[in-house]
Amino acid sequence: MSYNTLISAQTLHQHINNPKWIIIDCRFSLADSTAGNYAYRHGHLPNARYADLNKDLSAEIQSYTGRHPLPNFKVLSKILGAWGVNNDSQVVVYDDAAGAFAGRLWWLLRCMGHENVAVLDGGIKYWQQQNHPITTKLPAIKPSTFRTYLNPNLWLNAEQVQNQLARKTLRLIDARTPERYRGEQEPIDPVAGHIPGAINRPFQLNIDNNGLFLSTDELKKQFKQLLGAITPEQTAHYCGSGVTACHNLLAMEHAGLTGSKLYAGAWSEWIRNQNHPIATTTVA
Repeated sequence: MSYNTLISAQTLHQHINNPKWIIIDCRFSLADSTAGNYAYRHGHLPNARYADLNKDLSAEIQSYTGRHPLPNFKVLSKILGAWGVNNDSQVVVYDDAAGAFAGRLWWLLRCMGHENVAVLDGGIKYWQQQNHPITTKLPAIKPSTFRTYLNPNLWLNAEQVQNQLARKTLRLIDARTPERYRGEQEPIDPVAGHIPGAINRPFQLNIDNNGLFLSTDELKKQFKQLLGAITPEQTAHYCGSGVTACHNLLAMEHAGLTGSKLYAGAWSEWIRNQNHPIATTTVA
């Protein structure tokens, strides 16, 4: 059996020493880019490798890009191989932020044609609450070969977003907090607001009080209310830099609402172009 959206701590624990399973720690902090690696070195799931959002899962920032541009997929393919991932691996990714960062690697692997990747529900926090072990021991890695079968249809660029919104063929969902969406606060990017026509669903709404994803039925109900007559295939997600928006995409996939896309450049790319319109009022 393979896992391609979420996996429980109990199930992962049963397979923790399976050599065909590759576990990747994706902890990261936007406030301190060294915090994730520091946390990894001081305790991680057994056999876990560490993926750095800035260094491994993003390309270098350019004058025209957002804060986390899509990586060079050829380079990432080599990194995955060096971590021991091959095309038959069951990959499990986790973080300490309810999947907010792990979702990025989950989505990237799907773009690279790898379906057998799942986010650990509840992350390392819930794992420890269940009294499962952590370690400071670095994994013994046997390098492998990972072949990429890239599907660029899984993301949109700014021009596609603008054109599809103009034709009213796209439902665009903003995963940021309501305050950032409305333009009342902007702690990270130089311009506040949202893309005109976008609706707001903070990714935190996908999670219950224990840091676990809501049930598939509840997620399906909530997203169907959000989409109305719009199909998942006509839906795209964005956030500040193309990372936490993957959480909403993951929630939809887990709920069986498959086929939505990511505006990967996100708000931090959108505002690089002064010709792009900006909204600061809530869309009904």
